[in-house]
Amino acid sequence: MSPEEITRLIETGLPDSEVRIMSNDNTHFEAIIVSAAFAGQRPIARHQMVYQCLGSLMGNEIHAMSIRAHTPDEWQKLTSPDRS
Repeated sequence: MSPEEITRLIETGLPDSEVRIMSNDNTHFEAIIVSAAFAGQRPIARHQMVYQCLGSLMGNEIHAMSIRAHTPDEWQKLTSPDRS
């Protein structure tokens, strides 16, 4: 699996999301996903939403994935240069 393939799958399953996937070996991945669909969802539910996008690839072609799932507001606060 390539990061581009995973990005496409997540963007298809979570329309209007911003997805960044990184990997050094195309087996272990790090994902940053920003989506309004995460609003009101606990972290475990957000991860489950991402897993649904990837289906049976998780645990097979995708051996492991670290997921950072944020709403647009949360991401703005995390990346704002003047955050306190």
